[in-house]
Amino acid sequence: MISFKTKTENTELDAYKLLSFDKISSTQDLAHDLIARGEATNKTVIMALAQSAGRGRYRRTWVSHHGNLYVSFIYRIGERDPKLSYAVAVAIAETLISFGITPQIKWPNDVLIDGKKISGVLIEYSQNFVIVGIGINIKTCPTVKEYKTTKINNYKDVDIQDVLNVLMKKIDKWRGANFSIVRERWMNLAAGLNKTIQYHGKEAELMGLNEDGALVLREGSRYILTYGDEISI
Repeated sequence: MISFKTKTENTELDAYKLLSFDKISSTQDLAHDLIARGEATNKTVIMALAQSAGRGRYRRTWVSHHGNLYVSFIYRIGERDPKLSYAVAVAIAETLISFGITPQIKWPNDVLIDGKKISGVLIEYSQNFVIVGIGINIKTCPTVKEYKTTKINNYKDVDIQDVLNVLMKKIDKWRGANFSIVRERWMNLAAGLNKTIQYHGKEAELMGLNEDGALVLREGSRYILTYGDEISI
């Protein structure tokens, strides 16, 4: 295990317990293991510089080369929050903005720069905890057949520890924000808003999020609400 410190004047980050590794199989899997063994605490953070078995949504492989940020946040919860993914996406985007980079959010929580994916999110639940997994390309970006990728160092030379410190503060801020504020900011950052996208092989206009967190699409005169389906921009 390697040592990282939270170098920040925000004493709220003292509540975090950070476990840092050069390389492990998966930060998400270790988070699940800690919870299963009864060793997880609220605000435990598992960070790795590389993963041998990283995964994303729908158990897709998340290529995890050395030099990027792979992190899982463990939070104790009372109930599941279907709107959490929006807060996390905004927090990642705001982290990039703090380094002078202009991102966009692709439904529901991929973060893009110049239309290329730089970050993804995987949210899972176990017992009375939620695990928020985040991958951010910093020094390398994988070659993926389905979409283009990029990395922070194409735009700004940053330190991984600095990115993690800012990300922790931003997640704390946006997890605690009212959803109306999260929703407004998400739509300000949304890729493809008010534009034509592909939904189930058909064209539809992306209208935004409603108050319940559903994505609102318009197909002709018909409005569609979706909570988990993927779209193509």
